[in-house]
Amino acid sequence: MSETITISYAHLVRLSDDVGVFEHARLTTPRHENGYCVDDVARALVVVAREPEPTEELNALAQVYARFVIEALTEDGRCHNRRGKDLNWQDEPTVEDHWGRALWALGTAAARRPDLTEKALAHFMIGARQRSQFPRAMAFAALGAAEVQHVDPGNPTAQALLADTATLIGPPTRRLDWRWPESRLHYANAVLAEALLVAGAAPDQNRTHADGLAMLRWLLEVETAGDHLSVTPIDGWATGEKRPGFDQQPIEVASLADACARAYDDTHDQRWREAVMLCEAWFRGENDVSTPLIDPVSGGCCDGLEPTGRNENQGAEATLAMLSTMQQARRLQLAE
Repeated sequence: MSETITISYAHLVRLSDDVGVFEHARLTTPRHENGYCVDDVARALVVVAREPEPTEELNALAQVYARFVIEALTEDGRCHNRRGKDLNWQDEPTVEDHWGRALWALGTAAARRPDLTEKALAHFMIGARQRSQFPRAMAFAALGAAEVQHVDPGNPTAQALLADTATLIGPPTRRLDWRWPESRLHYANAVLAEALLVAGAAPDQNRTHADGLAMLRWLLEVETAGDHLSVTPIDGWATGEKRPGFDQQPIEVASLADACARAYDDTHDQRWREAVMLCEAWFRGENDVSTPLIDPVSGGCCDGLEPTGRNENQGAEATLAMLSTMQQARRLQLAE
């Protein structure tokens, strides 16, 4: 495990307790009063479950995160998101993005953590009964379904979820200047393309896979400026709007890294591997304001890239996005 990843995991540990990972931080200190959210705990479970060299501390956190995500699911498969420090849920269960991330996390844990496989798979099956109207929620869930296929090939629930996700996202437009199924880019954009890649792995779904590659190729071009990434800002982007835009978020880069890593796995095209390295470099300072987002002292990642520098807060989402990207870059480097 690299030194950077090691100290970044140490920051994640500081943001966590025996319930989950805290949602916000003030600089490097978790804000306990804001409680927890499934969005971040699910992200944490994905990252820890994917870690090939987990420490005992990370193994213990995987158990904590899995318990949190499982407790968020209701009997009908919907999902709470926000939990107070008093451990009471503060919202009604829905099938929004946190539901999709919960299924992604459970599928990943089922496939990659033998100690969690049985329980995680059982609860994935409960959550996968539901469907969301939101493409990104379905895309996150589809990533979990793809993981389930590794541990339970041909699982009909996972297959149905993948097919329904591809239908909801739909193909990109035929416009050469806008190869995307939405009229505007929003956030974590590459997850839509990655969802089509995993759905397109099914027999007779070559067109879906090709659509995913076309979308990802266009998105990478749009989010690259010269020799560095210039990603879609938090308010989104459409043709004719000013670039670069700010506040640029680490989650956008992490989503791009995940999707490009999967495209490389599927095609062995070196361009996708190089794109993952661009994503890692963005965190290290090869970005629109030449500013590293990694704090070498705390190991945390700053929350966003601003026109004049960076947002110094180091919350869980940003640090997990950086860790996720470094996981992918390290994996592809070791595979050379």
